[in-house]
Amino acid sequence: MTAGAAGQAGAGTWLPDRLQQARGGDFFFCDIFDALPKDDMASMEHPLFSLSTRPDRRILSYSHNGVEVTVVPSVRGLATLFDKDILIYCISQLMAALNAGRAVTRHIRLTAHDLLVATNRETSGDGYHRLREAFERLAGTRITTNVVTGGVEATTGFGLIESWQILRATQGGRMVQVAVTLSDWLFRAVVAKSVLTLSRDYFRLRKPLERRVYELARKHCGRQPEWRVSVGVLAMKSGSASPLRVFRKMLRDMIATDHLPDYHLAEEPGDILLVTRRDRGAIAGEGPQIKPATLEAARALMPGWDVYALEADWRAMWNRSGRPRLRSPDAAFLGWLKKRG
Repeated sequence: MTAGAAGQAGAGTWLPDRLQQARGGDFFFCDIFDALPKDDMASMEHPLFSLSTRPDRRILSYSHNGVEVTVVPSVRGLATLFDKDILIYCISQLMAALNAGRAVTRHIRLTAHDLLVATNRETSGDGYHRLREAFERLAGTRITTNVVTGGVEATTGFGLIESWQILRATQGGRMVQVAVTLSDWLFRAVVAKSVLTLSRDYFRLRKPLERRVYELARKHCGRQPEWRVSVGVLAMKSGSASPLRVFRKMLRDMIATDHLPDYHLAEEPGDILLVTRRDRGAIAGEGPQIKPATLEAARALMPGWDVYALEADWRAMWNRSGRPRLRSPDAAFLGWLKKRG
């Protein structure tokens, strides 16, 4: 029985599959296990999301180095940095599919439970309720910007997502499967691979500012050993609405706890924040290099898995074990997979 037929048979349990009927199957399924978290570089660089955990109905304006951004909220308020988890999940799935040679589209189907688990959210009824609110804020928040994505610069107005729809729901109304249409602006960034890999511990950061500083550190420090930025510029790039003295205090608290993934923060004279990488081998893509043919062999060994995520996990294990010299990284990687499988 098809999903549509099941929906008709279980009246009151499944909602009609309207999106499938309208688009004739032009969608991408989020079905890749363990995809590495990916974030688009434009929204990592510029403040498009509110750091507030309460409804934020301010109009945000940002201008820096020729880039202009205006963010207008809906009646639900601005999309928050926690709402961005949805976009990170979609981008991660699309990038894993592209790397596997699969066709992708900006029309995406995802399972709500998988999204909640992948982004370290609660799967309680309240978790599903907050997820729905996040979709509403993402669709309602409007952005006007000249930020370049996918090599295209144009002043553009768009929503963070173009639309969303609950395709399947339980009898109690809890969403099961959701359809999302990403903006052309964001999809261009994905197709152009203008994205960066995030630490999986990003989703464990509790405070919005911690997540935002990590994003900026990942974008600007990247593979460099260090990055320096004035506290004033960092406050502007983060999108913080706090007075500078309060922002500075929050940074000092982060320095004291020193739990940002991948990066260490320190204060320098002149109101400067120094960001340094904790461990060169901990950054995705470093360490022993694996040949493309080996990744193909890995796909055959671990069907349905994101081999790039597996490669990153193996490289992290190699780093934790003291970065031993490997006579054949490819053989070592495949041997590790066989033991894991």
